[in-house]
Amino acid sequence: MPTDDLVQARARALSSPLRLRILRLCLHESRTNKEIADILELNPATSLHHVRTLVGSGFLAAEEPRRGNRGAKEVPYRSTRQSWGTRIPDAAPLLVDTFLQEIDGLEPQEIQVIRVGLKLTEETQKEMLGRIREIIEDYAMREAEPGGVATSLFLAHHLDVTGNK
Repeated sequence: MPTDDLVQARARALSSPLRLRILRLCLHESRTNKEIADILELNPATSLHHVRTLVGSGFLAAEEPRRGNRGAKEVPYRSTRQSWGTRIPDAAPLLVDTFLQEIDGLEPQEIQVIRVGLKLTEETQKEMLGRIREIIEDYAMREAEPGGVATSLFLAHHLDVTGNK
Protein backbone atom coordinates (compact mmCIF):
# COMPACT_ATOMS: atom_id res chain seq x y z
CA MET A 1 0.00 0.00 0.00
CA PRO A 2 1.55 3.33 -1.01
CA THR A 3 2.26 5.87 1.71
CA ASP A 4 0.48 9.23 1.73
CA ASP A 5 3.76 10.91 0.68
CA LEU A 6 4.10 8.57 -2.30
CA VAL A 7 0.47 9.10 -3.30
CA GLN A 8 0.95 12.87 -3.15
CA ALA A 9 4.25 12.72 -5.08
CA ARG A 10 2.64 10.59 -7.78
CA ALA A 11 -0.35 12.93 -8.03
CA ARG A 12 2.03 15.92 -8.32
CA ALA A 13 3.98 14.12 -11.05
CA LEU A 14 0.76 13.78 -13.06
CA SER A 15 -0.38 17.35 -12.41
CA SER A 16 1.22 18.70 -15.59
CA PRO A 17 -0.27 18.49 -19.09
CA LEU A 18 3.29 18.35 -20.39
CA ARG A 19 4.10 15.26 -18.30
CA LEU A 20 0.89 13.58 -19.43
CA ARG A 21 1.92 14.28 -23.03
CA ILE A 22 5.37 12.79 -22.38
CA LEU A 23 3.74 9.64 -21.02
CA ARG A 24 1.59 9.40 -24.14
CA LEU A 25 4.66 9.81 -26.38
CA CYS A 26 6.46 7.01 -24.55
CA LEU A 27 3.49 4.65 -24.33
CA HIS A 28 4.04 2.63 -27.50
CA GLU A 29 7.60 3.60 -28.34
CA SER A 30 10.71 4.24 -26.27
CA ARG A 31 12.01 7.77 -26.73
CA THR A 32 15.10 9.60 -25.58
CA ASN A 33 14.97 12.96 -23.84
CA LYS A 34 16.17 14.61 -27.07
CA GLU A 35 13.40 12.96 -29.08
CA ILE A 36 10.81 14.05 -26.50
CA ALA A 37 12.16 17.61 -26.49
CA ASP A 38 12.16 17.76 -30.31
CA ILE A 39 8.60 16.43 -30.66
CA LEU A 40 7.22 18.77 -27.98
CA GLU A 41 9.41 21.67 -29.10
CA LEU A 42 11.02 22.03 -25.67
CA ASN A 43 14.44 22.91 -24.41
CA PRO A 44 16.10 19.54 -23.60
CA ALA A 45 16.79 20.70 -20.02
CA THR A 46 13.10 21.41 -19.50
CA SER A 47 12.18 18.04 -20.96
CA LEU A 48 14.76 16.28 -18.78
CA HIS A 49 13.30 17.85 -15.63
CA HIS A 50 9.89 16.42 -16.48
CA VAL A 51 11.32 13.05 -17.55
CA ARG A 52 13.23 12.74 -14.26
CA THR A 53 10.06 13.56 -12.31
CA LEU A 54 8.18 10.81 -14.17
CA VAL A 55 11.03 8.31 -13.69
CA GLY A 56 11.26 9.17 -9.99
CA SER A 57 7.56 8.53 -9.50
CA GLY A 58 7.58 5.26 -11.45
CA PHE A 59 5.58 6.44 -14.46
CA LEU A 60 8.52 6.24 -16.89
CA ALA A 61 11.26 3.61 -16.89
CA ALA A 62 14.72 4.05 -18.33
CA GLU A 63 15.76 1.33 -20.74
CA GLU A 64 19.25 0.19 -21.69
CA PRO A 65 21.36 3.12 -22.91
CA ARG A 66 22.22 3.13 -26.60
CA ARG A 67 24.58 5.05 -28.85
CA GLY A 68 23.12 7.94 -30.82
CA ASN A 69 24.06 9.17 -34.28
CA ARG A 70 27.22 10.89 -33.05
CA GLY A 71 28.21 8.18 -30.60
CA ALA A 72 26.75 9.91 -27.55
CA LYS A 73 25.03 7.78 -24.94
CA GLU A 74 21.23 8.09 -25.12
CA VAL A 75 18.76 6.72 -22.62
CA PRO A 76 15.37 5.73 -24.03
CA TYR A 77 12.34 5.92 -21.75
CA ARG A 78 9.11 3.97 -21.84
CA SER A 79 5.82 4.49 -20.04
CA THR A 80 5.14 1.93 -17.31
CA ARG A 81 1.36 2.32 -17.70
CA GLN A 82 1.15 3.01 -13.96
CA SER A 83 -0.56 6.34 -14.58
CA TRP A 84 -3.74 4.65 -15.84
CA GLY A 85 -5.02 3.72 -12.38
CA THR A 86 -3.56 6.69 -10.50
CA ARG A 87 -6.10 9.14 -9.19
CA ILE A 88 -5.37 12.82 -9.78
CA PRO A 89 -7.18 15.29 -7.52
CA ASP A 90 -9.26 17.79 -9.50
CA ALA A 91 -8.18 16.10 -12.75
CA ALA A 92 -10.86 17.45 -15.09
CA PRO A 93 -9.27 20.84 -15.92
CA LEU A 94 -5.83 19.21 -16.27
CA LEU A 95 -7.11 16.51 -18.62
CA VAL A 96 -9.11 18.98 -20.71
CA ASP A 97 -6.03 21.21 -21.02
CA THR A 98 -3.88 18.20 -22.01
CA PHE A 99 -6.47 17.18 -24.61
CA LEU A 100 -6.57 20.68 -26.07
CA GLN A 101 -2.76 20.77 -26.31
CA GLU A 102 -2.68 17.38 -28.01
CA ILE A 103 -5.22 18.33 -30.68
CA ASP A 104 -3.72 21.76 -31.34
CA GLY A 105 -2.76 21.91 -34.99
CA LEU A 106 -4.81 18.90 -36.09
CA GLU A 107 -7.17 19.28 -39.02
CA PRO A 108 -10.89 18.99 -38.15
CA GLN A 109 -11.16 15.72 -40.10
CA GLU A 110 -8.39 14.26 -37.89
CA ILE A 111 -10.62 14.47 -34.79
CA GLN A 112 -13.66 12.24 -34.34
CA VAL A 113 -16.18 13.70 -31.91
CA ILE A 114 -19.33 12.29 -30.37
CA ARG A 115 -21.57 14.53 -28.29
CA VAL A 116 -24.91 13.52 -26.88
CA GLY A 117 -27.31 14.82 -24.27
CA LEU A 118 -28.86 12.28 -21.92
CA LYS A 119 -31.29 12.38 -19.03
CA LEU A 120 -30.55 9.42 -16.78
CA THR A 121 -30.95 8.57 -13.12
CA GLU A 122 -27.78 8.59 -11.04
CA GLU A 123 -27.87 4.80 -10.96
CA THR A 124 -28.12 4.53 -14.75
CA GLN A 125 -25.35 7.11 -15.18
CA LYS A 126 -23.06 5.03 -12.95
CA GLU A 127 -23.95 1.89 -14.90
CA MET A 128 -23.24 3.58 -18.25
CA LEU A 129 -19.92 5.07 -17.13
CA GLY A 130 -18.89 1.75 -15.59
CA ARG A 131 -19.58 -0.09 -18.85
CA ILE A 132 -17.70 2.53 -20.87
CA ARG A 133 -14.75 2.35 -18.46
CA GLU A 134 -14.63 -1.47 -18.77
CA ILE A 135 -14.43 -1.20 -22.56
CA ILE A 136 -11.75 1.48 -22.44
CA GLU A 137 -9.71 -0.45 -19.85
CA ASP A 138 -9.90 -3.58 -22.01
CA TYR A 139 -8.35 -1.76 -24.96
CA ALA A 140 -5.94 0.34 -22.85
CA MET A 141 -4.36 -2.73 -21.24
CA ARG A 142 -3.80 -4.55 -24.52
CA GLU A 143 -0.36 -4.70 -26.08
CA ALA A 144 0.23 -2.34 -28.98
CA GLU A 145 -0.67 -4.04 -32.24
CA PRO A 146 2.09 -4.39 -34.84
CA GLY A 147 1.28 -1.99 -37.64
CA GLY A 148 -1.24 -0.19 -35.43
CA VAL A 149 -1.65 3.57 -35.46
CA ALA A 150 -1.23 5.47 -32.16
CA THR A 151 -4.47 7.23 -31.28
CA SER A 152 -5.90 8.93 -28.23
CA LEU A 153 -9.33 8.92 -26.64
CA PHE A 154 -10.71 11.65 -24.39
CA LEU A 155 -14.10 11.15 -22.74
CA ALA A 156 -15.85 13.65 -20.51
CA HIS A 157 -19.15 13.37 -18.68
CA HIS A 158 -20.71 16.44 -17.07
CA LEU A 159 -23.98 17.84 -15.83
CA ASP A 160 -25.88 19.80 -18.44
CA VAL A 161 -26.77 22.86 -16.41
CA THR A 162 -28.77 24.36 -19.27
CA GLY A 163 -30.91 21.21 -19.53
CA ASN A 164 -31.73 21.17 -15.80
CA LYS A 165 -33.64 24.45 -15.78
